[in-house]
Amino acid sequence: MTAISTRRVTTDVAPVVLEHVTKTYGGTGTSAATVRALDDVTLELPEGSFTAVMGPSGSGKSTLLHCAAGLDAPTTGRAVLAGHDLTGMSEDALTRLRRDRVAFVFQAFNLIPTLTAAQNVELPGLLAGRGRDPRSTDRALARVGLGDRRAHRPGELSGGQQQRVAIARALAAKAAVLFADEPTGALDTGTAARILELLRTAGAEDRQTIMMTTHDPVAAAYADTVIFLVDGRIVERMTAPSAEQVAARLSRLPGDRGA
Repeated sequence: MTAISTRRVTTDVAPVVLEHVTKTYGGTGTSAATVRALDDVTLELPEGSFTAVMGPSGSGKSTLLHCAAGLDAPTTGRAVLAGHDLTGMSEDALTRLRRDRVAFVFQAFNLIPTLTAAQNVELPGLLAGRGRDPRSTDRALARVGLGDRRAHRPGELSGGQQQRVAIARALAAKAAVLFADEPTGALDTGTAARILELLRTAGAEDRQTIMMTTHDPVAAAYADTVIFLVDGRIVERMTAPSAEQVAARLSRLPGDRGA
C-alpha cells in the first residue's frame, strides 16, 4: 500500500496542530480586496480532547476546521493532522489520510441517496479497505437512536434522522480525529443533547480528538475547551465552561460581520 505521507512527524505530537496559520482569500487584482480568514493561529488539540470553536459569522470557524482537517491549505504556517505534516502533501495523499484517520460530520450530511442508513455508515470502512463490520454499524446506529431505520434510505428519513446517520457514520469509523461542523443544527433539543453526550464519550472513552464548530452555547458546554474566534484570531479559551459562561462571553464579542 502507498504510504500516506513522507512527512511523518514524531509520534508524541498532538493529533491536531496548527502553527502560526494564516489564510487569505482574494487580492489577486489591482482593486481586489484581500480577506484574512485566519490570522496567525496557533493551536494544539491533545488526544481524546473535545474542543468547541465559536465566534460570530465570518470569524473564521469553518476556515479553521478546514485547514485543520486538510480540506484547505494555509496561506502561511503549518498544519499537522494525525501525526502527518500537511505542508505540500499531494491531494491523493491527503485523501488517503482523511479516509484512514479522520471522520467528518457536516451540516449537509453528505449521505449517498441510493444507499441505506446502514450502508452509508459502512461506506468509509469499505473505502478504506477495512471491509464490512455489521456489529459496529448496528451499534453506531443504535447509539444515535436509529437501530430500527438501518434499511431506510436518506429520502425516507427526516433531516434530523439524516444528521444522526452522518454522526453514526463518524462514530463507527473510530477515527483518530473527528471534525464536526454544527453537528446538532438540524436536531431537536433532546436528540442534540444525546448526540453531544455521545461525542463527549467518544473523546473520553475512545480517545478520539474532536473539533466542533457551533453557535450554540449549550452545545459548546459539552466540550472540554471552548475557543472563541474574532476576525480570524483566537481571542480567548475557556476550560470546562457552563452554557451560561459561554453565552456571557459570546455576548461580549464584537458583532456579527457577515458570512
